[in-house]
Amino acid sequence: MSSTGTSPTGTSTTALETVIIGGGIAGLATAALLAREGHSVTVLERGNRVGGRAGTVSRDGFRFDTGPSWYLMPGVFDHFFAMLGTSTEEQLDLRLLDPGYRVFSEPEAGGALPEPVTIPAGRDAARAVFERLEPQSGPAFDAYLDSAAETTVMAERYFLYNPFTRLRALGVSPVLRALPRLARLLGTSLRSFVAQRFRHPVLRQVLGYPAVFLGTNPKDAPAMYHLMSALDLDDGVRYPMGGFHALVERLAALAEQAGARIVLDADVTEIEVGAGSPGPGANGADRGAGFSSTARAVRWRGADGEQHRLRADIVVSTADLHHTETQLLPEAARTYPDAWWSKQVSGPGAVLVLLGVRGALPQLPHHSLYFTRDWDRNFSDIFDEPRRIPTPASSYVCKPSETDPGVAPEGHENLFVLVPVPADPGIGRGGSDGAGDAVVERVADAAIDQISTWAGIPDLRERIVVRETIGPRDFVDDYHSWSGGMLGPAHVLRQSAMFRAQNRSKRVDNLYYAGATTAPGVGIPMCLISAELVLKRIRGDHSPGPLPTHAPEPARAPERG
Repeated sequence: MSSTGTSPTGTSTTALETVIIGGGIAGLATAALLAREGHSVTVLERGNRVGGRAGTVSRDGFRFDTGPSWYLMPGVFDHFFAMLGTSTEEQLDLRLLDPGYRVFSEPEAGGALPEPVTIPAGRDAARAVFERLEPQSGPAFDAYLDSAAETTVMAERYFLYNPFTRLRALGVSPVLRALPRLARLLGTSLRSFVAQRFRHPVLRQVLGYPAVFLGTNPKDAPAMYHLMSALDLDDGVRYPMGGFHALVERLAALAEQAGARIVLDADVTEIEVGAGSPGPGANGADRGAGFSSTARAVRWRGADGEQHRLRADIVVSTADLHHTETQLLPEAARTYPDAWWSKQVSGPGAVLVLLGVRGALPQLPHHSLYFTRDWDRNFSDIFDEPRRIPTPASSYVCKPSETDPGVAPEGHENLFVLVPVPADPGIGRGGSDGAGDAVVERVADAAIDQISTWAGIPDLRERIVVRETIGPRDFVDDYHSWSGGMLGPAHVLRQSAMFRAQNRSKRVDNLYYAGATTAPGVGIPMCLISAELVLKRIRGDHSPGPLPTHAPEPARAPERG
């Protein structure tokens, strides 16, 4: 039966029994929003910690983030915390990074090391770098970032927060006026869009690389996503002290403060569905015809092997959508069966290398990017058939100890290395101190040698005191990741916005989805927005933009037919 609770306004209400599958960013965010809405929320997390792909590894005094490491789209965080009656300033200690990042380029065989390109904080300083590398490019730089900022505003007001339950919400005058421009941005690739405006190869790479954050190849990403450049070149790059684990801790605390219960070591094995007339959702909202069944309960197995059943008025799965649909639901209840997934494009896989290094590494700032000369081949190896691990590979290195002394012992540095590879579980698992599968360790060795050579740190390998690796098979084992991808479905046009898998099952009433594998997409900001999209769906709110941040209406339990 539904339980009696208290809404945020202090009114006694019969609370919806809401079960959330997964305690990652999206699961915790959804739990916080729905508990504040008045739901009786239980989060079932398969692992022994919350955070999901925003994971953490501690060893010998080092604390490594194993997931997201770029704090972008600060406005999304600000809005989300305001929805919970708090603020970013109250929850996180953010530091602006200056420089934002440094780019190391592949040297010519036997040639001198190319001079790294450092991208400083602030638009004017970044513009000066563009002008130095490509004289007279300043006006193109300004026009590019102005367009990126304008596109960001359009995206947030009409697309990212849009549940796409009422297409007429896109028929407003600002969208209609922008249609010719939007059509060009959607019909042009990011690679072409950048190449039409800049000639210098490193500048093209700086503007094209954000496609990796979206899990796709710059030649396949719509130019709409040039909005990403407004985030690092204009807004700047920030870092939450304590790492992204600190963000996970704050989300968990806010969810629990709102009344949510988090259960660890709870491996969900089934979403139990039953026949019956569609329930009305939280407020008699978001009803639809055509449901063949209704979510009734969630079955899960504890660490001791004991089986449990938790009755539910609403189920929200923030687990990998492929796993949810193909493993947790009966075949007749699947909106996205195996046949659907066979036509989808995965984002890249990754080999992660976590290094504890003795001594200082002044050559490296907080963020570094390593770009190969044959840029197109690098991406083709990852995304196109036949897929293979790029050699050499473009990669990313984070040194959080540059900013946060708490992530490494005194006199040491903390390095997180990410090498994009094909989404292929066959590449293998990682391990400690070189004990991972052979292919994963070879990729790690090559990445260490690349950093050592390109950044001019000849003794890097000898100074490593801690080494952990994570491979694509680990993403499958730990997160049920579809195809071993590190992010989720790629943001090609047919997998973006209203074309992406949406936040409600079409076959099971009162079953909702959130997280990187559903709308609006990958990355922490998108996961926060997906939680809000679930809230909108339950409320029956069809508005295209962010919800107001005033106190919500209490949730009411649906009547069962």
